[in-house]
Amino acid sequence: MKTELTDVSSTRKEIKIEIEPALVRDAYDRISDEFSKNAKIPGFRPGHAPRSVVRTRYKNEIRTEVLRELVPDAVNNAIVEHSLDAISEPDVHFENEETLDRLGEQPITVKVAIEVIPEIKLGEYKGLEAVRKTRPITDDDVNQTIDSLREASAVMVPVEDRASELGDTVTINARGKEVDEPDAEEIKVDDIEVVLGGPNVQKEFTENLTGVKPDEKKTFTVEYPADFSTPQLAGKKVEYEMDVTSVRRRELPEIDAEWAKSLSEEFDSVDTLKSKVREDLEARSKADAENRVRADLIRTIVAAHQFEVPQSWLEKQTNQRFETVLRDMMSRGIDPRNQQMDWEGAREELKALALEDVRATMLMEHIAEAENLTVTNEEVEAEIDLMAMSARQPKEQIRAALTKHGGERSIAQRLRNRKALDLLFENARITDAEWSEPSEANAATSSESDEASAAASSE
Repeated sequence: MKTELTDVSSTRKEIKIEIEPALVRDAYDRISDEFSKNAKIPGFRPGHAPRSVVRTRYKNEIRTEVLRELVPDAVNNAIVEHSLDAISEPDVHFENEETLDRLGEQPITVKVAIEVIPEIKLGEYKGLEAVRKTRPITDDDVNQTIDSLREASAVMVPVEDRASELGDTVTINARGKEVDEPDAEEIKVDDIEVVLGGPNVQKEFTENLTGVKPDEKKTFTVEYPADFSTPQLAGKKVEYEMDVTSVRRRELPEIDAEWAKSLSEEFDSVDTLKSKVREDLEARSKADAENRVRADLIRTIVAAHQFEVPQSWLEKQTNQRFETVLRDMMSRGIDPRNQQMDWEGAREELKALALEDVRATMLMEHIAEAENLTVTNEEVEAEIDLMAMSARQPKEQIRAALTKHGGERSIAQRLRNRKALDLLFENARITDAEWSEPSEANAATSSESDEASAAASSE
């Protein structure tokens, strides 16, 4: 077998393989004889048909078996011969397909395209410089958190002494008919809660349900915009008849010791609660600052190591980013199919970010290798415990899903990469600076860096 290696790029190699005619003839004769033993051909006793007749009758089947026997071994041997570390299934095609009709007369020539991990020469990764800015926690921050806790503790109480106002929640049973399609199926919905003036409430609902009381009826028409989140209503005009079943308002608790104790037994006063809130906010601010430093370190090391990445990995990461964008849109009630967006342009932007993600991941893996970083079974188990707790699912259920998709190995890789990033952080030259609110552009850059940092430690 003759092989010839061509370097297409640092991540793509091509091997030309020639399988000698003698080797092909040997396989061709042997497989033809195996077919002859069981061949049932009119005019011949089973197993006694001439080889030439069998080859004519079972031409395609015999050729398939010959290639199935010869080609995979030839490809694997060529990859080993040239010491290539293939990261995906080789792309195999025949250069001279006409020879396949005359097996054994000429060599079979196969071209194999292989994707490999590029050689990466690590530069300096210890002693990188970074600036840490920790956002100070103010009294306003503490008060905003207290307000959020109050909102979470709010209860809905019936409104009995007045009509509905902005901010109230009106519960309705509604029947609707499309104005332009009177024969369309009637809309029937019950126990719908409408927050008057709410951000996602059509203005017609707020206008017509303000000033109502329980047991009142209202009739009005709603014109839905073309990009309305519910496709069945988008662009349509609907006349509703509504029965008001209740009007309620949010009642916030007083900020006092009783309310503080209702949150947790450790809070015996409002001051104790505020102290704990400040402590938690400061811890979160410190963690955010350190995460920004990690993101900056990732950005620094990626900028210093520009190299080609495997196309299959880049496409996979681009797809993951694209799916994240789509899930985020749907979680906010936006139907991506209704948006007039340049999806091709958006994908190209995501691809540029994905390129940095993949480079960061590959660099972390090389650093982990250089530093002989390892992950123990106990560390993998602890990570699975955290996943189960976060997903609120039994640990064995999480493990079964991971085992099915090879996830335990990916967890070990993620933890190893995380250790590499920790090593960068621990060996960096970090200086502290006064906090300043980031500009919108810097905030966007920081967000992208945070995502790259997360990707580097989560692949």
